[in-house]
Formats: sequence, C-alpha cells, structure tokens
Amino acid sequence: MKQTSTIKNREEDGLIQNACRACCRKIRAQIAGVKEAIFEEYSRALQAPERLVRLALGEAEAAAWQTNYPHLFFPTLAAEKVREVAHWNARQQFVRENSPVVTLAA
Repeated sequence: MKQTSTIKNREEDGLIQNACRACCRKIRAQIAGVKEAIFEEYSRALQAPERLVRLALGEAEAAAWQTNYPHLFFPTLAAEKVREVAHWNARQQFVRENSPVVTLAA
C-alpha cells in the first residue's frame, strides 16, 4: 500500500514538473516575441544603436524574471529601458555636436 502511494506521488510530481516546464517555455516564448517586436519598433523609431537596444532589452528581461509575473512586467520594463537608451543616445549626440573641439599639441 505504501509503495503504491509513493509511486502515485512520484507520478503526480512528474506531471506537475512537466506542467511547470511547459508553462515556463510558453512564458519564455512570449517574452522572446515581445522582445523582438519592441526591438523592431524602437530601434527604427528612436535610431538608437542596435547593441544598446539589445542590452536594454536584456536588462529588462532579467529584471522581469525576478518578479512573480515576468510576462506581465517585461513589456513595460523593456519600453522604459529602451526609451532611456534613446534619451541617452540623443544626449550624447547633442553633446558631440555642440562641444568645442580641443586639440592638444604634443
């Protein structure tokens, strides 16, 4: 009797683990899709360097996975991070264009 219930518990545990894995894969796929969509939308519209946009999206994903609902938090975090990159990039361009060039003679 005990052995039968142990086997049954293991089978149930296996089913739960499989369901959790499937759920996790689904969430990862959703986040990957949203990540690509945000990358496409913002990289063209904001003219930020691709590398910086990808880094911002990676940071947003890492932060989202630290929550209980990463698929809900990721889109907002990603949009915020990418906007920050675009703002930083615009500021850098402004500084480069409006800074006097100083040359030093050796």
